[in-house]
Amino acid sequence: MNAVSEMPAATREAITHTDGRARRDARHDAGFRLALMGCALLVLIALTGAALATLWGGREVLFVEGLSFLTRVEWNPVENRYGALAPMFGTLVTALIAIVLAVPVAFGVALFLTEIAPPWLRGPVSAAIELLAAIPSIIYGMWGLFVFVPFMAEHITPVLSATLGKLPLLGALFDGPPLGLGILTAGIVLAIMIVPFIAAVMREVFLAVPTRLKESARALGATTWEVVWDIVIPSTRAAVIGGIFLGLGRALGETMAVTFVLGNAYDINASLLMPGTSISSSIANEFNEAVGTHRSALLALGFLLFVVTFFVLLLARVMLRRLAVREGKA
Repeated sequence: MNAVSEMPAATREAITHTDGRARRDARHDAGFRLALMGCALLVLIALTGAALATLWGGREVLFVEGLSFLTRVEWNPVENRYGALAPMFGTLVTALIAIVLAVPVAFGVALFLTEIAPPWLRGPVSAAIELLAAIPSIIYGMWGLFVFVPFMAEHITPVLSATLGKLPLLGALFDGPPLGLGILTAGIVLAIMIVPFIAAVMREVFLAVPTRLKESARALGATTWEVVWDIVIPSTRAAVIGGIFLGLGRALGETMAVTFVLGNAYDINASLLMPGTSISSSIANEFNEAVGTHRSALLALGFLLFVVTFFVLLLARVMLRRLAVREGKA
């Protein structure tokens, strides 16, 4: 007789129950892993399908025009001459302006909420940030068109043109008529839109820093700025950069708000006060009436937006990996 058969009945029953539960748990774990893998693959399939659909739809322009589609400024549906340089320029410049303006504000808001603000004020300000993030983009666009554009035309643009516009090199960026509509206006509206996203991410990662580290630094005589610079920022650098690139991705793909305030002019100007266009606003303005080659050109613009966003996210991944390697060496 083997050892199992010689065991008491209660012991054999317990062993059998344990083995059955282990097999059942293994099946559940395998099913759970398959479900999670399916969710991840579904995201990849959806993204790949959208990219391939825009590539296939824009093949008439991308494969026929080739590189000239990327380097040409002219956009003439009447003569079927299309160039993506102006929309790409407007997309990148407005997103860059938005990031330059939004990151310092978001950083200050997040630090204020986590390090300086009294407890009674943190709740309302945090709720306001979440509310700003939930406002639809078309509301920002309507506010920008009916409120902010007249304010820019009457107060901001003339001052910029009269002061910074007179400088030798920098003046070319701020020399222009007081239209209100333009690349700078779109960049400011985008900055207002992405501040809540970046601030919310920064706030959460700043709160994740162990309180004992900050209290220990203060006990050694560190000021609030020293605690932030030497403790909080080094501990959250990678997550902060990720939040910034998340906001940049939102700025690159924004449609309605930019369409309202950008001016929608297929032109490239050195002045930020002049109207321009972006990839998303071009698609939104013309897709309803587009047929044939015109439709293919708009789908090609959509594929280019995929490519631009992909390279931006790839740059973010490279930067985060280099930071991780550098911190590991340190």
